[in-house]
Amino acid sequence: MRAARARSAELDLGPSGLNAVLWSDVDAEERDAIEVDGRARGADGLPLAGVPVVVKDNIATLGLPTTCGSRILEGYVSPFEATAVARLRTAGAVVVGKSNMDEFGMGSSTEHSAYGPARNPHDVRRVPGGSSGGSAAAVAAGAVRVALGSETGGSVRQPAAFCGIVGVKPTYGRVSRYGLVAFASSLDQVGVFGRTVDDAAVALGAIAGRDPHDATSADFDVPDYRAADGQGLAGLRIGLPREYFPKSLDAGMRARLDAAVDAMRGAGAEIVEVSLPHTELAIPTYYIVAPAEASSNLARFDGVRYGTRAPAGDLRELYERTRSGGFGPEVTRRILLGTYVLSAGYYDAYYRKAQEVRGLIARDFAHAFEKADLLFTPTTPTPAFALGALSDPYEMYLSDIFTVTANLAGVPAMSVPVGRVDGLPVGGQLIAPHFGEPAMFRAAYALERALGAAAHA
Repeated sequence: MRAARARSAELDLGPSGLNAVLWSDVDAEERDAIEVDGRARGADGLPLAGVPVVVKDNIATLGLPTTCGSRILEGYVSPFEATAVARLRTAGAVVVGKSNMDEFGMGSSTEHSAYGPARNPHDVRRVPGGSSGGSAAAVAAGAVRVALGSETGGSVRQPAAFCGIVGVKPTYGRVSRYGLVAFASSLDQVGVFGRTVDDAAVALGAIAGRDPHDATSADFDVPDYRAADGQGLAGLRIGLPREYFPKSLDAGMRARLDAAVDAMRGAGAEIVEVSLPHTELAIPTYYIVAPAEASSNLARFDGVRYGTRAPAGDLRELYERTRSGGFGPEVTRRILLGTYVLSAGYYDAYYRKAQEVRGLIARDFAHAFEKADLLFTPTTPTPAFALGALSDPYEMYLSDIFTVTANLAGVPAMSVPVGRVDGLPVGGQLIAPHFGEPAMFRAAYALERALGAAAHA
């Protein structure tokens, strides 16, 4: 824990530097580390004993603020802790900070944080991705080996790709959402970052499993994801969806992805072509479903129950002043969009239709997995872009074009480093059928071993 603290100070993870970590409590961390020292002596079953972790600011923690990167929850400290955090602590981890994020998870760059943008450790003029950019930056900078993030449309995998680390979105229901502040409940998930595939495997194994506090968590045994290491890829069919490799894909990225495909073929995998024909509908579908659910979920932030309360003369003025002053422009935009598509006369034309298309996207994956055991794609269409480069919201939304489909279908996916383009990290994405994480980790271990230093070169 002290080493992580020293490294954080050296890197300046605070607002004058990478701005990756928003909140921490040195005294509490010291107490927790001493307690873990006592538990770890001669004990088994502590796979993360003494490991410092950073937790995204929309995942509830005792003692540290949970603000979701928003002024509307400024200073809010949860009276309970998220199941994922509690399980990390049970496994011996020490929480050393809450990380910066796009407000309420709505963004792809961590530029929409009320506390200022986070920066990419590989180039501070560029974004670390989002919305879990602070967690990704902390891991990539070497301050911690493991961090928690959350996903609604790619918010773990995209920053993992931009920062050159491993990011995992498990199957919907694999990890409890209890204590994760809701953005879009049918899409939201807790995910993990790791410096290596093994880091991510240990972290996911620690937090996965049924939770009686979350009715959507699945009652399936948690396998040992680390057992996939060393199995190789012989007999595994890996599909390349043609829609994810358009002619417009950056030549440098294509070269790195082609090298990754060759590495998997060399490790024994059979490479096949598949199709996900409704991919082009993913972004419009996602940006109807997610804002609609956000409009409903964020109605609770009204200045009455918790968080910021604006001075007002009556109830209507309280709602208006609290929400107008507390929410930033991107959150406001999505609430307005979501309220519109749910309104009378538009529900069937937009929200119901989007849910029908969501079913088609899920069916695409089911058909693809009849031909392949796993899919491999780019994680992002480009490397990390410059701060302020995507001022058009639609351009920003398109940066998630390769990630939102897995959220809409509920299937597991992960990003692994496959190299660099112009000095910036590039990620390759592995996608598996529901609860197919063991095969996904099997391919990730093999790819990491096959690429070796080239993955980070």
